[in-house]
Amino acid sequence: MLNIYKLFMIWNRVSFGKQLKLKGIPVIFNKKGANITIGDNCLIKSSFLSNLVGLYSRTIIVTRVEGASITIGNNVGISGATIYARKGITIGNNSNIGGNVKILDNDFHPIDPQARIEDDKAKIGTAPITIGENCFIGCNALILKGTHIGDNCVVGAGAVVRGRFEDNCVIAGNPAKVIRKIKP
Repeated sequence: MLNIYKLFMIWNRVSFGKQLKLKGIPVIFNKKGANITIGDNCLIKSSFLSNLVGLYSRTIIVTRVEGASITIGNNVGISGATIYARKGITIGNNSNIGGNVKILDNDFHPIDPQARIEDDKAKIGTAPITIGENCFIGCNALILKGTHIGDNCVVGAGAVVRGRFEDNCVIAGNPAKVIRKIKP
């Protein structure tokens, strides 16, 4: 069944490297004119028992508009996370995305009340997200549009993250802030 799903990914214009491992069946949708790239040796967990933190849903990886991109590096692990791009999301090599994490480069709906009434998708706020190399994003964290997380960072469970964070930090809280430095 999982090999058939990989054929579906190819048909859906999703590029993936060698040794992609799927535990359960993720939801991966690539809008025409958008780009999803998954590196070598990645592991995507989407079944309830594949991560005992307690996954709420399958992993969801979606580009929603033409020109959007999601780039996932080599040796990345993802567990029941949602990665949803209208602009661009990059996850560096050797990073781990914990159970139920949400990485969203957009607001989903316009902030302006009239634009919401008119359902004006052009007024949805977007800004790219970058997660550096060798990062760990703890379970149930929320990574919001415009965030840049440097290399070797740890994001605490349940953190709500927006902003720019340098390399080698532990980031936690709501709103998230640096709570300590990590010696490189």
